[in-house]
Amino acid sequence: MRHDFKKIEPKWQAKWEESKIFRAVDGSEKPKFYGLVEFPYPSGAGMHVGHIKAYSSIEVVSRKRRMQGYNVLFPIGFDAYGLPTENYAIKTKTHPRIITDKNIARFSEQLKRVGFSFDWDRVIDTTEEGFYKWTQWIFLKMFENGLVYRDKALVNYCPSCKVVLSNEDSQGGKCDICHSEVVQKSKVVWYLRITKYADKLLKGLDKVDYPDNIKQQQINWIGKSTGAFVDFAVDGIDEKLKIYTTRPDTLFGVTFMVIAPEHPFIDKYSDKIKNMDDVLNYRNECAKKSEFERTQLVKDKTGVKLEGFEAVNPITGKKIPVFIADYVMMGYGTGAIMAVPAHDQRDYDFAKKFGVDIIPVIEGGNIEEAAYTGEGRMINSDFLNGLSKKKECISKMIEKLEALGVGKAGVQYKMKDWAFNRQRYWGEPIPIVHCPCCGDVAVPYDELPLKLPEVENFEPGTEGESPLAKIDSFVNCKCPKCGKDAKRETDTMPQWAGSSWYFLRYIDPHNSECFADREKINYWMPVDWYNGGMEHVTRHMIYSRFWHQFLYDLGLVNTSEPYAKRSAQGLILGPDGDKMSKSKGNVIDPLDIVNEYGADTLRTYVLFMGDYGDATPWNDSSVKGCKRFIERVAALTDLVSDEPVPAKLESSIHKTIKKVSADIEEMKFNTAIAALMTLINEIYAVGHITKDDLIIFIKLLCPFAPHICEEIYSELGEDGFLSVAEWPEYDEAKTVDASVEIAIQINGKVKSTLEIANGEAKDKVLELAKKDEKIASLIDGKTIVKEIYVPNKIVNIVVK
Repeated sequence: MRHDFKKIEPKWQAKWEESKIFRAVDGSEKPKFYGLVEFPYPSGAGMHVGHIKAYSSIEVVSRKRRMQGYNVLFPIGFDAYGLPTENYAIKTKTHPRIITDKNIARFSEQLKRVGFSFDWDRVIDTTEEGFYKWTQWIFLKMFENGLVYRDKALVNYCPSCKVVLSNEDSQGGKCDICHSEVVQKSKVVWYLRITKYADKLLKGLDKVDYPDNIKQQQINWIGKSTGAFVDFAVDGIDEKLKIYTTRPDTLFGVTFMVIAPEHPFIDKYSDKIKNMDDVLNYRNECAKKSEFERTQLVKDKTGVKLEGFEAVNPITGKKIPVFIADYVMMGYGTGAIMAVPAHDQRDYDFAKKFGVDIIPVIEGGNIEEAAYTGEGRMINSDFLNGLSKKKECISKMIEKLEALGVGKAGVQYKMKDWAFNRQRYWGEPIPIVHCPCCGDVAVPYDELPLKLPEVENFEPGTEGESPLAKIDSFVNCKCPKCGKDAKRETDTMPQWAGSSWYFLRYIDPHNSECFADREKINYWMPVDWYNGGMEHVTRHMIYSRFWHQFLYDLGLVNTSEPYAKRSAQGLILGPDGDKMSKSKGNVIDPLDIVNEYGADTLRTYVLFMGDYGDATPWNDSSVKGCKRFIERVAALTDLVSDEPVPAKLESSIHKTIKKVSADIEEMKFNTAIAALMTLINEIYAVGHITKDDLIIFIKLLCPFAPHICEEIYSELGEDGFLSVAEWPEYDEAKTVDASVEIAIQINGKVKSTLEIANGEAKDKVLELAKKDEKIASLIDGKTIVKEIYVPNKIVNIVVK
């Protein structure tokens, strides 16, 4: 029977929507499954095939779970605040709200046309007041609990976007949004004290089912190190420069110190620094460089010696020079480092350039040529001399530092506190009032949401101030605490804010009394399976784990970790094997595929194209192959017969149930589809299939290609929806072949094959092998020396 996908697909999509069969039920008696995908940023470009692949894994699992009798929550929403929409709004002079609504409508239509089984009654939009009221509420809870603070700092500033960026949003020294070079700018910044949760974030990884590479990326991002804080006295004044080091055992080799050009020591003692002009000139040069340029680029070492000051090595008592250099940053550690040039290549290069002593304290290498960075016996180190175990040396040195009162054991993290403000319009207003009397005061909870005011001009100021700063009616207010004149905060939150807790709002999206009802949270959380891109396993995942752990500490959620399981998809590359991009002209529009081949073909192909976690190029001929497979499935109704299928095909059906069921759980979607393709070939070879067996086949295919499967189910006269019919079970006994083909060898060389009953006795197999026509002629008149039988595999007859 011929089927027109252009009629079938919209028909079933409308039926699903009308009947709401994918609606999650709060507190059902059924076991629950909460499947989550990273909600999209609704750009004007619409969805690309990468979105389809990203959502297809949990889509397939969710559809299978419903058929297994689970109450499934599989929601979708839109992460719609942020710079791309605002930049487009400025360019087109269109309000971001209008752009956002249009983009969301387009994305929703596209998702529905692909047939995703989302619960459309739970859609969220981070820019809606009912949502961001609770983003602000959680922010204020953090403020109340000492996890929010303001500090003046050198920040990454994008001159093109006119916005302050976190380190995470300006990796490689470039803006994530426009890819312009970022510069350093002194700004007052709002921070979230995520470092307070560093250990909890590390320990939490022991409780979750994440792939090892995702766990490792988070461990590296947090970057916990153990070492010591050491105080270096400054000769002639009552001042200490504190450093942190992971190698206090090398203190005998410290021959100079380096502090950040912005270190407060410089301004405090500017009248005593003899070459202050040189210091200020160097500081000004550093301000023009991004953090990436200062710390990551391989470059000539630059710096200025502070004339008029020397530090004192706390272990040797020797005076050592102090330099300022751009590779030391105030935001990292203490803004000062000790330099051991004999055993650190960066310090070595610096020492060579500036003529500083190089004293080896670990035996090995040739310090005339380069720093020695390996392990070895301690030398030139007084009480450590002769020791070679690093841990023992560090422990003894820390004991000594503590005894002298000049240092102690300590821990540091590579992850820094999270810069949490943007000087832009299209974001959640930060609900803080600045009062000259009371300081920073929270907007009262009952006044939330603090609404984003209407504006006509979205351009940020030339100095990077928010467009909100120009709206007097928004800025000028009364202090909630003392009632005096005050000013509102005019910065907005970064785009990461809404995505740090959105999974909780899906649980209770229309609640105006709290972010989600506690009973519903208890029922649905944690998220059972979360899929997303590898690019979000550090920033977004760490941020959202931090917010959730904070809410857990307040007793507002039932689990310390939000996601029980996490997986990630590989990229879909262009047909040319390169990453898809508009500039390369290799982008595939999913709706083009839907229009030409149908949604079922698109859905099947994106999961059949290769291993789910691998990057795979798009291949038009393989798309056509999937289309032919769907057409062959559609024609199976012509083969329906009352005649039972042969035992071999029945066995294949049960093997396929077993394989597809297991492969979906292991995200081996390509091999699951391949097994169904193999089975359909066997069905066509037999030439007939029973109605019941065809229903089994379409149940297995339904999570991948639901439209054609629903149509066949209906044509077979079945009531209701296949999408919620019972998942098939296999009979283990029937997955075992009744007969097997084995090889017969003469002196180790295959001469014939034999079909035997599975598990046939050895004597019977040897008897049948010797009676085989080819074998009988080859052993006639020869002496049989040995007879070997490997069950169900090989007979080997050794003759002479």
